[in-house]
Amino acid sequence: MAQEATVTWLTQEAYDRLAAELEHLSTHGREEIAKRIEAAREEGDLKENGGYHAAKDEQGKQEARIRQLTELLRHAEVGDAPTSSGVVESGTVITAIIAGDEETFLIGSREIAGDSELDVFSEQSPLGAAILGLKVGEKTSYTTPNGREIAVEVVSVETWSGN
Repeated sequence: MAQEATVTWLTQEAYDRLAAELEHLSTHGREEIAKRIEAAREEGDLKENGGYHAAKDEQGKQEARIRQLTELLRHAEVGDAPTSSGVVESGTVITAIIAGDEETFLIGSREIAGDSELDVFSEQSPLGAAILGLKVGEKTSYTTPNGREIAVEVVSVETWSGN
């Protein structure tokens, strides 16, 4: 059964940054890793060649990142952050009381936040799914993967400013 692709909201800046990373990895990154693998291969016995195995591992991680970025960018919705209307939606910054503690985080993709220190929860995470569509002042709860029930109250919903 085919899984429906997830649409990810991205700012133009985030889209451009990720597209540049994909371009680099797909060209220069692949060339660099191929050279490292070839140089390590020339050292001899591949069974006991740590440099060769490390380069192959790095190649696998790089190819996985290329696939991830390709899929993310293919299904990205690019635009300005949604203007906050007091409703929790993708691309908004939420302040909520979670299990008695006040926390501020972004709903969306980690890729949106870039270098920001802000925590990010996807819309598909237990917390994200529980609060999507809630308004300021509304309460709910969600179940963690370990089965614990956690209470949440939305305190504020703000427009993502990009930092």
